[in-house]
Amino acid sequence: KNPAILIFDEATSALDSKAEQAIQAQLKEIAKNRTTLVIAHRLSTVADAEQILVLEHGRIVERGTHPALLAANGLYAQMWQRQQARQEEEADRETSGAEAA
Repeated sequence: KNPAILIFDEATSALDSKAEQAIQAQLKEIAKNRTTLVIAHRLSTVADAEQILVLEHGRIVERGTHPALLAANGLYAQMWQRQQARQEEEADRETSGAEAA
């Protein structure tokens, strides 16, 4: 089948960063020339999207591109900063663990 619309619901939520990047590259290829709806809590999954809708309590509270939403310094920007900090902490732990071994 060759659907015109694709919906990905948390397609990369359980993956580590490396696996997520590999899957995202494949999903991007599959989604070419199609309308694609991506539902994600991990914001890196949607950072390259043409349009991001930010929902809070079932309502759209922000809308725009990744750079525009970061510049607006609203909910999306706050979530992005938290997720980036968490990723850095995890990377530091992995590095510390590798050095200890």
